[in-house]
Amino acid sequence: MNDQRAATSSVVSQRSLKTSIGCAGVGLHSGQKIQITLHPAPVDHGVVFRRVDLPGKPQFAALYDEVIDTRLCTCLGDLDAGIKIGTIEHLMAALAGQRIDNILIDIDADEVPVMDGSSAPFTFLIDCVGIEEQNAPRMVVEVLKTVEVEHNGCRAMVEPADGFAIDFEIDFASKAIANQRLSVAFDDGVFVSSIARARTFGFLHEVEAMRSAGLALGGSLENAVVLSGDSVMNEEGLRYENEFVRHKILDALGDLYAAGHQLQGKVTAYKSGHMVNNMLLKALFADSTAWRLVPMRTASLTASEPVRASA
Repeated sequence: MNDQRAATSSVVSQRSLKTSIGCAGVGLHSGQKIQITLHPAPVDHGVVFRRVDLPGKPQFAALYDEVIDTRLCTCLGDLDAGIKIGTIEHLMAALAGQRIDNILIDIDADEVPVMDGSSAPFTFLIDCVGIEEQNAPRMVVEVLKTVEVEHNGCRAMVEPADGFAIDFEIDFASKAIANQRLSVAFDDGVFVSSIARARTFGFLHEVEAMRSAGLALGGSLENAVVLSGDSVMNEEGLRYENEFVRHKILDALGDLYAAGHQLQGKVTAYKSGHMVNNMLLKALFADSTAWRLVPMRTASLTASEPVRASA
């Protein structure tokens, strides 16, 4: 039959949480117990972390130019004051995947708890309290031309596209990982169904070296996939056959949400990590002709031109 409708678009609203919710977990590097609380926030507030354990409760916006360290995780803070908030990427990925624009995150330590090493516990918290649609348009960073960065053989590129997608390739000597590539278009529900449960991973010899340096004190088989040579040490095995590249996409999604808005474009990455992801945002925003802020729109159908449909 012929249906007298045509595709148009409508502006998407900003989103926050309906109410506050908290959880506790272990810090990946410190090994200490950490409490975080997620609070609703008003329109145009953005994602902000607040160190409630420090005098004055200093706040840090989750923005690419507030990142002070990318060696083992993405870390916000103030170098001069000696304040940091590390391992934000898994929580940031959950916020990006659930399209949460405005939120205040209270934290009583210098890193976000690792939970199970994925974003799934954070998406669960969001689902528990629900999402509030707000009376303001959601803005996205529309990529207008291709921008590319490279560091020590690791590359990342963003180019114009409809919607938002990440194409990621990794290549490890370990046969348990080897070469994996996956492309994900972040439509509604894709993050929760395909990416959120992918866990962080590392090699046993790296974990041992970090512990000798006073790091990874909270790391365990309960919150990471650990490999010894070509073998996965976790008894339960992997959550996905290609869990490793899925987690790298998760990390990239969280890192890129430090743009302050979702990107509208396609990101292609090869062996990228926190540093190169941050470099890509810096390069993009350094060129004022490469991007613009526009309202996010979603397709809808209105009565207009005929669109063919099956009966």
